[in-house]
Formats: sequence, structure tokens, C-alpha cells
Amino acid sequence: MYTLYYSPGTASMVVHLALLEIGAPHELRLVDFDTDAQHDPDYLRLNPGGVVPTLVIDDRALTESAALLMILAERHPEAKLAPLSGTPAHDAWTQWIVYLSNTLMSTYRLWFYPAELGSDDHDPAIRAALQKKIEGIWDRLDAHLKANGPYLLGAEFTGADLLLAMLMRWSRNMPRPVSEWPALNRLAALIRARPSWQRLYQIEALSGW
Repeated sequence: MYTLYYSPGTASMVVHLALLEIGAPHELRLVDFDTDAQHDPDYLRLNPGGVVPTLVIDDRALTESAALLMILAERHPEAKLAPLSGTPAHDAWTQWIVYLSNTLMSTYRLWFYPAELGSDDHDPAIRAALQKKIEGIWDRLDAHLKANGPYLLGAEFTGADLLLAMLMRWSRNMPRPVSEWPALNRLAALIRARPSWQRLYQIEALSGW
């Protein structure tokens, strides 16, 4: 049994999707951002950063969505969220997850939380720079998928595609959403058609892209 502390549509989404793909028993505990529950002392004892997700495994509270995806994939090889360890495909899988975490997720953090750069709202030049960086990442990913897709590792779906789909969803209200990149848009359609994605939307009461 896993226990996932989550908030709808946030970085916990990929961990929730992985649990649904695996079919492992799990309990969901909502961290209500509207009531600042992420800063409740009880929650901070689990996750000192005051963010989601937190996944409790064997009474151990673990954090970082990309790391949790990797942990679940390794614990449940039958779900095929990751290629076989020690293969070139597994090396590529690890590379893409770290790339998405280090480049896209970290830049999104600054895009959505300007206070982390010291102001209530972005200076136009900083906002433009962040947008340019995110769009540059889309350019690289779209080119890769055009040449090697439809998934990050080619013909086979993996958990890395779940992480990418979550991050693509976050672009929906940006000046240039990811739907404007054809190969990425194709991948998004493939992931949205998966039962895990549709089930998550029901559970988390999400709508739209």
C-alpha cells in the first residue's frame, strides 16, 4: 500500500498516473492549497519543503516527483514504465527524466512563482527570458519526437512520457502552448487516450487539457 499526498493537477500528477498504470493499492490524501495545508506542521514533518508530492512507502516519506516516478518504475517492472535496467533504452529513459526535471520543471518553478526571483510579478525581460527557455525546450523535444517518436523512446510508451505529458499540460495558459508543436501535440493525444489519464481526471476532477 502506498500513500500519496497530492493536489490536483500539480507535480503529484505524474506519481498518481504511475500508481494507476501500475495498479498498485494506494491511498490518496489531499493537500488543500486553498487552505495552505502544504504548510501545516504535520505535513511539513513529512515534506519540509511544503510541496507535493509526498509518497509514503513502508512508513518512509519520499519526495520529488521525478524520483518517485523512477522508484515506482523500478519497484514494479511488470508495469513496464521503464525499460530493463542495464540496457541502452534504460539509459535513455533515465536521461530524459533527469533532463525534464532539471530543465523544464525547474524553469516552470520560476515561471509560476516569481516571488522566488524576488518580486510579486516578473519584470517583462525576465518573463520573456523564461518563456524563451521553455519554448526552446519544446523545440528540442519536438525535433526529437519527429525523428524518433511517437514516444520519447520511440515506439514504446514509458513513464517518461507521463512526466512529459504532465509538463505539457502546464503550458496550456502560456502565450504559446505546447499544442503548437506538432510532434508534442501527437504525444499528448496518445497519453490523454490512456485509461490512467482518463481515470486521474475523474478522481482529481480535472477538465480540459
